Amino acid sequence: MSYILVGLGNPGAEYEETRHNTGRMLVEWFGKSLDADWKADKKLNAQVAKVKVGKQTVTLVLPDTFMNDSGKSVKPLVGSVKAAEKMIIIYDDLDMPFGKSKISFNRSSGGHRGVESIIKAIKTEKFSRVRIGISPTTPTGKIKKPSGEAAVTKVILGKFKPEEVAELKKLSKKVNQTIETFISDGLDKAMTGFN
Repeated sequence: MSYILVGLGNPGAEYEETRHNTGRMLVEWFGKSLDADWKADKKLNAQVAKVKVGKQTVTLVLPDTFMNDSGKSVKPLVGSVKAAEKMIIIYDDLDMPFGKSKISFNRSSGGHRGVESIIKAIKTEKFSRVRIGISPTTPTGKIKKPSGEAAVTKVILGKFKPEEVAELKKLSKKVNQTIETFISDGLDKAMTGFN
């Protein structure tokens, strides 16, 4: 049973490089680092690529559904809790400042609709997730989390500035190492190295 890496986001050019597409961007970059050959998979309604990490095969998945329906692309791949335990989902997190990241396992969705959709679809929370902070910060680095639906929408659907994309690319190297550690040495090692 191979590992699964899912990058959450919305499909289509208008959503490219928006904060809500952070997970999708990071999985695309991970794929690029391994020369992934992406193909549209109609059954999964996703862009899919298979890559090798060490001796393991990893299925990379970029759902072509909208964020709130991400579970539809994941469900056919995850038929058991055991399969879920070999899955990592990368997504944006408004509860963390931009540039911060954390790996966790077996947690609730924290109100993230893409993660909620996956939990509902596969009926378990027993999977790993890499959360990438996207909230604006004050000059001293304190989080300035938007409040109210309009403010939240403006932040999550806002585009990254070029310097933020550069910072994300730096962070993506750390994320890539974490994914590789997770696959070669397991979750605990990945968590120790990353958090």
